Amino acid sequence: MTDGGNTPAASENESGTSRPENATDPRPGKPRRRLFRALLVVAICLPLVGALLASAVFLYGKYRFEAAGPHDDARIVMLEPGLGVRAIATRLDKAGVISDPLIFLAGVRLSHAESDLKAGEYEIPAHASMVSILRILREGRSILHRLTIPEGLTSEQIMLLVEAHPVLAGDMPAVPPEGSLLPETYSFTRGATRKEIVSQMSAAASALLVELWEKRAKNLPFDTPEEALTLASIVEKETGVASERPRVAAVFVNRLNKPMRLQSDPTIIYGLVGGRGALGRPIRRSELDRLTPYNTYLVDGLPPGPICNPGRASLEAVLNPPDTDELYFVADGTGGHAFSRTLAEHQQRVREWRKIERQRAR
Repeated sequence: MTDGGNTPAASENESGTSRPENATDPRPGKPRRRLFRALLVVAICLPLVGALLASAVFLYGKYRFEAAGPHDDARIVMLEPGLGVRAIATRLDKAGVISDPLIFLAGVRLSHAESDLKAGEYEIPAHASMVSILRILREGRSILHRLTIPEGLTSEQIMLLVEAHPVLAGDMPAVPPEGSLLPETYSFTRGATRKEIVSQMSAAASALLVELWEKRAKNLPFDTPEEALTLASIVEKETGVASERPRVAAVFVNRLNKPMRLQSDPTIIYGLVGGRGALGRPIRRSELDRLTPYNTYLVDGLPPGPICNPGRASLEAVLNPPDTDELYFVADGTGGHAFSRTLAEHQQRVREWRKIERQRAR
């Protein structure tokens, strides 16, 4: 017997069976699988995207780090001791030699160079890249300043040059003994002190004298390195022609061996003016006759000490003089000297020199 139409109608499924319309879907996992797939894609892609972005950032930073710098000319940058990496990056940025302090800072840290950067005064070449600047700072290639000490200056004159140098720091030490400083060119970085440079000159002079004394010729007419230094200082003042130093040294060695007095005008001048060095006028007859420990026209042998600071060439000439029989020399009018073996030859040379002097005085 059938219901009068109140029984719910059945629906057919795909297999031909029927089920009620309000029945639950037998496949509830399908949306969940779609969500899982989406999350999986995101989980895989995000790291890839992040890696690509990181690579892009790294390559861009590397490009900037190695690219030419923004400055068209060389710049001087002073990095004082104690500056940290950030402060150094800021200093370089203010100097206009890097384009981005953050990129420079990252480059330093990626290079593990934080503790390698050295203080100093640096000349950054035009358009130097940040990687080049980092290399300069790691190697400590500070600007080298120089002080040249000419041969033949007294210690007092040398100290005036040291005092006047604008880069050297600190107070002046006492004037060292005559002959104790080596004429040379000395290199140093900003911040070096005057005392340090003078000590360096003194150490160099002592080391050179020891070195050359050990190589000296036999039968020299002096017994100590100090006496050799004194004679070398006289040779230094007697001629400014480098090639003449050995012959001048030989004349004085021959005179000491005779023995004959040295009769050197520069020793007289030193006895008159001391460490000031220059007399500024010709020697007077009365000064030739004035007895001082340095008047080698009146005293025998060597004066009591050096009259200037001689260089290597004069020391070498004194300690290994050539074998000659010359005993005299006088100016020849060309800046050099005429050498003679006998007094008669020398007197003729002197007459020739006096004639040149008279012609120049006209």
